[in-house]
Amino acid sequence: MNTTSPNILLITTDQQRYDAAGDAAPSFMRTPHYDHLCREGIQFNSARADCPICVPARVSIMTGKTVFEHGMDGNGNTTDAMGREGTLPTRLRDCGYQTAAIGKMHFGPMRSRHGFDEMVLPDDYYRAMERSGQPLQPMRHGLGQNELYPTMATVPETQTLTNWIAEQCVDYIRNRHDPNHPFFLWCSFSKPHPPLDPPEPYYSMYRTCDIPEPVFGDWSESPDCPIPFVRHRESWSCDLVPPEIIREARAAYYGLITQIDYNVGRVFSALQDLGLFSDTLILYTSDHGEFIGDHHTGGKFTFHEASAHVPFVLRLPQCWENRCYGATCANLVTHADILPTLVAAACGQPPDDVGGLDLTALARGEIQGRDFLEGTADGGTLFGITDGSWKYLYYPEGDSEQLFDLVSDPQELHDLAPTGQFRTEITRLRDEMIRRHEARGSQWVEAGKLVQLPKQNDSTRDRRNHPWPGYHTKDCGLDVCH
Repeated sequence: MNTTSPNILLITTDQQRYDAAGDAAPSFMRTPHYDHLCREGIQFNSARADCPICVPARVSIMTGKTVFEHGMDGNGNTTDAMGREGTLPTRLRDCGYQTAAIGKMHFGPMRSRHGFDEMVLPDDYYRAMERSGQPLQPMRHGLGQNELYPTMATVPETQTLTNWIAEQCVDYIRNRHDPNHPFFLWCSFSKPHPPLDPPEPYYSMYRTCDIPEPVFGDWSESPDCPIPFVRHRESWSCDLVPPEIIREARAAYYGLITQIDYNVGRVFSALQDLGLFSDTLILYTSDHGEFIGDHHTGGKFTFHEASAHVPFVLRLPQCWENRCYGATCANLVTHADILPTLVAAACGQPPDDVGGLDLTALARGEIQGRDFLEGTADGGTLFGITDGSWKYLYYPEGDSEQLFDLVSDPQELHDLAPTGQFRTEITRLRDEMIRRHEARGSQWVEAGKLVQLPKQNDSTRDRRNHPWPGYHTKDCGLDVCH
């Protein structure tokens, strides 16, 4: 059992797919520090964002509640879903911790602390760069937050936001925390979220490698592809990006992840220099994934694997008795599990008023895992449910559904719903979805059936004539990113 309160380091990336980390990543990828965490920790290979959008995932981290509990199913002001009390930092403060958030928080309004003692944001980086008077400034390449086209950073590696976030974390560990109290540090990187603009040497690192080609499901190339999915990719014109550009974008995407990993090494070194690394609890995950060309689209948004499946590894302190290490856990986990896991590590007991699970207890077999994980998208565009082996998706618009066998088809290439051969699985998962909606008093179920919505009368031409949210010149910390 844990008898002391360890220092806690939460590392998050933004928009990192499950297959861009650890054993699931291409063999050429260089992520030595993530790999080390996997050897020392517990990999949760069935971790998914229940609402694969930036703000909902972060609210789940902060509250320990699923999207269906906190209700924030799109980007917006986080103050609509949480305040100061009951959040992860305030619960850890009550356990005697000092707390700091460094990097992308995506809180709204931007300077809302939600209980953190200290907060350093990307906005501080951009202001510092502007005040420096340097002729080279970040993001002067013209590419915005949701564009699939790659480019090179306009500043050298030591002046990038990724480097700056790591440097701020190093400074906090070395100089700014009170050594008489444990700390909780959330190190939140803004990448590999677009713009896909790594500096050298990361820009060139993977350009000559055997970059995996995007995958296209039979359903994504069918005229019966669900309308919300088609609308998303056509509104952003992701389906028009040439294959050679997608390949370069993927190489840049991998480069951004390696840049993060190497900078994580600097944070680890600061802990090691102070004799803190071995006994610090470290959790690494991402808020959601990225299609990056899969199924002819980009970004995130839906409960498909490319968008929802995320890396997730928990490294427990070396001093703990009976600690798990070098292990994998197949249970369904999500961002809501982070708060109870960290609070239990700090205080010895997880809170009983949240929907998440204590993952340390789960990995030890001390508690039962969840049988199902539900998912949704912005404003009820779709609903999903998985038991880890099968996944069912329902789109209210057009009353369409999908079924995927995740065991034999982890890339979701074959939608089994139209075949008519798997009605038992569809009925089982759909009934469970309906039961859960009814228990919540959801507006999406009426008379025991999922609500249907008529198709919108828009054409491909209409969708492409759309204000596309890609043209931003600053980081997502300014609360304008989608």
